[in-house]
Amino acid sequence: MTEISGGEVIARMLQQEGVEQVFGIIDGTYFGFYEALHRLGIKIITPRHETCAAHMAGAYARLTGKLGVCMASNGPGVANLLPGLVVEQAEGNRVLAITSARRPSIMYPDRGGSYQCFDQSGVIGKIGKWSAAASSFARVPELMRKALRKSYEGRPGVVHLDVPENIMNTKVKADIAYWLPSQYRQTEPLTPTADQVARAAQLLIDAAAPMIHAGSGIIHALAFDALRRVAELLQAPVTTSWAARGVLPETSALAITMPHVKLNHQVRNDADVVLILGSRVGETDWWGRPPYWRKPSEQKTIQVDVDADMIGLNKPVDLAIVADAKRFLELLADELERRKSEIQLDGRQKRIAGYTKVMKNDRADWDKALADMAIPMHPAHIGAVCRELFPPESVLVADGGNATIWAMFYHQVLVPNTLLSTFKFGMLGAGMAQAVGAAIARPGKPVCCIIGDGAMGFHSQEVETAVRNKAQVIYIVLCDKQWGMVKMNQQFTLRPLKTLLFKHLDADETINADLGEIEFDKLGQAMGAYGERVSDPAQLKPALARALAAGRCAVIHIDVDPVKHMWAPGLIHFKKMHEEPKG
Repeated sequence: MTEISGGEVIARMLQQEGVEQVFGIIDGTYFGFYEALHRLGIKIITPRHETCAAHMAGAYARLTGKLGVCMASNGPGVANLLPGLVVEQAEGNRVLAITSARRPSIMYPDRGGSYQCFDQSGVIGKIGKWSAAASSFARVPELMRKALRKSYEGRPGVVHLDVPENIMNTKVKADIAYWLPSQYRQTEPLTPTADQVARAAQLLIDAAAPMIHAGSGIIHALAFDALRRVAELLQAPVTTSWAARGVLPETSALAITMPHVKLNHQVRNDADVVLILGSRVGETDWWGRPPYWRKPSEQKTIQVDVDADMIGLNKPVDLAIVADAKRFLELLADELERRKSEIQLDGRQKRIAGYTKVMKNDRADWDKALADMAIPMHPAHIGAVCRELFPPESVLVADGGNATIWAMFYHQVLVPNTLLSTFKFGMLGAGMAQAVGAAIARPGKPVCCIIGDGAMGFHSQEVETAVRNKAQVIYIVLCDKQWGMVKMNQQFTLRPLKTLLFKHLDADETINADLGEIEFDKLGQAMGAYGERVSDPAQLKPALARALAAGRCAVIHIDVDPVKHMWAPGLIHFKKMHEEPKG
């Protein structure tokens, strides 16, 4: 028997799981935990705010396929962590939160008047997949195993273990058995039956117009090659959820990208058989319902998901398969290869050619904005120049309302799993930390973060985190000094006719929608980053080239035309998405 703290037990169990990074702010309430992490060679990344620890862990998990771990101290630390956990649960990222708590004798339940005490496990249990509080040292290994087991069950999300500070830090004599992951959780992918694969293949072979709809399950399963193989064998167009954009490289003729909203509707209405992979088919997928999708009576649906609760959640299915997306697609590709001669491709390829023409015409129309060389610049330039300058393997992080839309319309995803945002939650400011998590997950490649000035204001202090950790994040701040999406809604509500005629209202005609100036380039420089300010589109490319050449974190303040920025493309579709489909 050896003397060991509860915190070290947790650290050693994480080491068994292959954890290499933990994100969080250090505190004496869990010294026994992070001291053991340090001693075991597990790197601790400390942000400037606990919310950002959760976002870093989520981004790291999504980009690596590994477990993302964050930590926070009892009371205010856990309170600060909560917004990040809400987002990472919504986005479906595999995050384990380890928190300290006050001693058991004064909390669970709170004795009344206890310092830095609230029902941490109860609150996070309402937010995440699973949460528990350890009541004794002896229960720490058991509850950690359960947390890890729950983490890998079904749809990824947030799990949480709350450990009192006296258990975290006090060393006791104990003989701890450290089980291998395969001894307490499933480590092999869920495999479909041969009959399910054969039935799915038959439906897709017999279809006149099959399509594939891919969600984040493809990312978590790292199923990119298998998806491409199946799509090409079937010559089936692939639509995606917003968060899964780029799971099929957008150079493929089969990739029906998210900005082409009307075309997405057309493809989903043309299809007589649809294969849904790792997606709940939620609100941003228009609930899978008419008029945006074909009527269920006219469209056969195959749905594959690791979580049985997701099957038929929002769209009725004809073939339900609870399985790992990658394993299913690999087996399906083998079956389709064997039956390749049965697949009638002529009609499918003709349809794909028609879709390609639509996308080409849309792009030509959108690219007209790039001829606008006025100062301050049209926001269309930013995404286009970034696409040109950053390596294809670079991760793009998009944060903010209109800033994200402009980035999405002028960016092309060439390498799968190189796009981050909070597509399910729309959390302003999360991109500041996601970008750092991305740089930690993918060292050696610059990370591009396109962010609005409003969003940058939420967590701008994380520039220092990037500098301190030598994370080459290029923060590109689109500055229009307003809450653009809110201002647009106000304008149409308060003065709709004048808004349509003049595109904007006078300053006194909206309500608290304008912001003062922050010189973000100078703010970045104050924290050790490279900084520049650009208003002229002709100077954008040279400025970004200098930022990349600096080889470190950079902040580029870009003055964009506030009216043009507010009238982002596709806003009408965003509004309609939030309406209940009538079909």
